[in-house]
Amino acid sequence: MTVHKSQQPPDKRLVVGVTGRIGAGKTSVAKYLSEAYRFFYIRYSQVLSDWKAQNADSKKLLQAVGWEVMEGGMQLELNKRLIANIPSKSNAAVDGLRHPIDFESLSKSFSPDFYLVYVDCVQETRWKRLEARYSRLEDFQKADCHPVERNIEALRRKAFSVIDNSGSLEHLHSCADQLLKQIHAGGLT
Repeated sequence: MTVHKSQQPPDKRLVVGVTGRIGAGKTSVAKYLSEAYRFFYIRYSQVLSDWKAQNADSKKLLQAVGWEVMEGGMQLELNKRLIANIPSKSNAAVDGLRHPIDFESLSKSFSPDFYLVYVDCVQETRWKRLEARYSRLEDFQKADCHPVERNIEALRRKAFSVIDNSGSLEHLHSCADQLLKQIHAGGLT
């Protein structure tokens, strides 16, 4: 049985965007917010897949389609589609921001209740986490350096908070709990 933690006051809606490099723990943070705090979970790659990639789940294919969208000037359309799927009265955890337009779109749509969190982790640890998905280190590095990933560091500078995910899953969850406490307190302490 899942025990849900208390949420913010009922008049305060939160939309938390989660960004970071491949394997940093973005999905773990977003899904934790969904499971522990009942946030609506939505993932950019799923919206992209539904729209352009016929429900593909291949990271390589999704990166190629994502790059096509970015280079083709369709990032705003991707964001419109994602935002349209977020229930109007629900808290939301948005997994996988990749571009400054993602940040701008979510900020504009949900301000002042939008917060960006950047999940950070060194490459070696990220590779170990994804070793089963990528058969060789070179394949992981190629995916990590794909052009669709190039704007992620720019999002780090826009983040409300940076979570270091070099520890355990329990530590990551504790950092997510702390993040919500900081948001409720009105800022970083």
